[in-house]
Amino acid sequence: MMTLTHSSDMVQDRRQRMSKNKRKIPVKRIVLIGIFAVLAVLITAIVINVYVGLYADNYIVDNIKALPKGVDAIIVPGAGLNSENKPGTVLKDRLDGAIKLYKAGLSNRILMSGDHGDIYHNEVLAMKEYAIEQGIPSDNIFMDHAGFTTYDTMIRARDVFTVRSAIIVTQNYHMYRSVYIARSLGIDAYGMPSSIRIDQWKYVPLETREFFARVKAFFMVLFKSEPYFGGEEIPISGSGNATDD
Repeated sequence: MMTLTHSSDMVQDRRQRMSKNKRKIPVKRIVLIGIFAVLAVLITAIVINVYVGLYADNYIVDNIKALPKGVDAIIVPGAGLNSENKPGTVLKDRLDGAIKLYKAGLSNRILMSGDHGDIYHNEVLAMKEYAIEQGIPSDNIFMDHAGFTTYDTMIRARDVFTVRSAIIVTQNYHMYRSVYIARSLGIDAYGMPSSIRIDQWKYVPLETREFFARVKAFFMVLFKSEPYFGGEEIPISGSGNATDD
C-alpha cells in the first residue's frame, strides 16, 4: 500500500510540474513575439529613414548656382516665434535664406507656411512682416495660415497654392523630410539648407524627433493623408495680398 501510495504521489507531482511548464510556455512565447515585434518595427523604421534620406539627398544642394531658376515659389516652413511674437532664431535663419534666394532671382514668390491656430499666435504674419522689412514686396509674399505640419505645408502648397515647382528653405536636419514629402506629392522640389548651426546638445533630440517624424511622413504619403484644413485655390501666380487675414 505504501508503495502504491508513493507511486501515486510521484505521478501526481509529475503532472503538477508538467502543468506548470505548460503554463510557462505561452508566457515565453509572448515575450519572444514581443521582442521580435519590437525588432521588426525598429528595423522597418531604420529602413524608412535610410530610404527617405537617400531619396531626398539627390535634390538637396548648398550652392545657389546649382538650383533651378524660375520656380513657382520659395517655401519656408514655420519654426516658432519668440516671446515678442517675432521669428525665433531658427525661423529667422530660414527666412534669411529664402530672402537671399528671392533676391538672387530664383523665384518671385515666397510661401510662408506656419501656425495661425488662434488670434494670439500668427506665425505667418510675423514671417511676412520680417520679409517686408528686408525689402520683399507684400504682393509677392503668400501666407499659408494652416501649415500646422510639414506634410500640411507641402500638400497645401500643391493643392491650395497650385505650386508645382519649389525651393524649400529649412535646416539640414529637417530638409530630408521636407523634400521627400514635397516630391512624393508631385512638386518638383529642391532643398537649400539654411546656414544656422544647431548646438550639439539640441541636435540629438532633434534627430531623434526626425527619426520618428520621417516614418510618420512616409506613411502619410503612402496612405495619401488629407491635411487638417483644405481650402479654395489661391494661385501662387496671383497676389500674395489675397492671403492677408
